[in-house]
Amino acid sequence: MTNAIESGPGGKAPPRREETAGHYVIASVPRAGRDRTAGETVDALLAHAHDCVDIVCVLDADEHLVGVIPLAGLLALPRDARLGQSVHAGFPRVHADTDQEKVASLALHHALSAIPVVDGSGRLLGVVPPVALLHILRREHVEDIHRFAGITRENLRAREAIEAPPMRRLRHRLPWLLLGLGGSVVATLIMARFEAALALNPAIAFFVPGLVYLADAIGTQAEAVAVRGLSLSHSRLSTLVGGEARTGVLIGLVLGGLTLPGVWLAFGDLRLALAVASALVAAGGIATTIGLALPWLLDRLGTDPAYGSGPLATIIQDLLSLLTYFVVVGAMMG
Repeated sequence: MTNAIESGPGGKAPPRREETAGHYVIASVPRAGRDRTAGETVDALLAHAHDCVDIVCVLDADEHLVGVIPLAGLLALPRDARLGQSVHAGFPRVHADTDQEKVASLALHHALSAIPVVDGSGRLLGVVPPVALLHILRREHVEDIHRFAGITRENLRAREAIEAPPMRRLRHRLPWLLLGLGGSVVATLIMARFEAALALNPAIAFFVPGLVYLADAIGTQAEAVAVRGLSLSHSRLSTLVGGEARTGVLIGLVLGGLTLPGVWLAFGDLRLALAVASALVAAGGIATTIGLALPWLLDRLGTDPAYGSGPLATIIQDLLSLLTYFVVVGAMMG
């Protein structure tokens, strides 16, 4: 690997040098002009060793990147074919200061084994080779796992999160848990609001723990998907949230469909069974939506999702699931 290349100018603070494309770029790659033939290029490849031969970079007279030709495509060309006629002009490329996460995302999205790196004027600097892309993917994957486990991005802060004195850890974690305590008070008030219904039919309360647990479990799955996949997806957030909401409703339909006959047979009350099943359907859609959207929102607000998304999502899911359940019960059994 070459040394890190200086980042270009920009209004935002650039990523750390070890997390940019410039840190991984290698300059020893096949280069050819547009007028060179495929046969001449293959002969040149055989005559000179390169650090990466996955792609041939096609350049103009001023060393600007015109496009690339994958090695397999080059070998399939007739020997007298001009590279300029077969070049992939729209092949993805990045700058030296491009964040490594975007580089890996481009490689995954386009199924590429190497990514060209250019300077601000479009001149070729080299490529990010396959071994570097694998390293970046592993590093980003481990980082996402650490975030989901409650470890912050920087290594120093990650160690501090587990090695800091208890009082410092308390300051990081307690505010979110106090929000959870406040949410628990609200949940108690919701239960008290429906005291009359509970007094008439105590069986209504039997399903609260199961409903809350399932909502939390569905939401936790959505949070895991969000932490692992949001940074790599090219889809709009609204599309992702819509897909997760529909997935949650489908999960709720399956769970509700399995629950309905069991509750009906056990308690002999069809309206109660329908209320529980309907609440599960609603809880599924609510939990997946919150589980996906909340980590994204916290990250946009500059807060580490690892600390806040779990406790905050849990209490929101619990409150909305309880409220939905008792509203449905009141409507069906009132």
